[in-house]
Amino acid sequence: MALFKRRTVGRPGEWYYCLKHQKVEEGPECRAADRLGPYATREEAAHAMETARERNVEWETDPKWHDTGAGQGKGGGEEE
Repeated sequence: MALFKRRTVGRPGEWYYCLKHQKVEEGPECRAADRLGPYATREEAAHAMETARERNVEWETDPKWHDTGAGQGKGGGEEE
């Protein structure tokens, strides 16, 4: 049992999207692992999942992240 429990105090004007409760929060109410943000506005936080999906598509289609260097691609194994 912990002797001291850290309480996360929210800051006015910082908005988060809680993944666990699927809702927008002003200031962090839930633990960091369960939220996205901070966002500057409530509106931005409300679209957090959409923003994350768009960024994932950008990253998945970015040619810099899809190297087919040695040990990958054709022949699929280790370098000889």
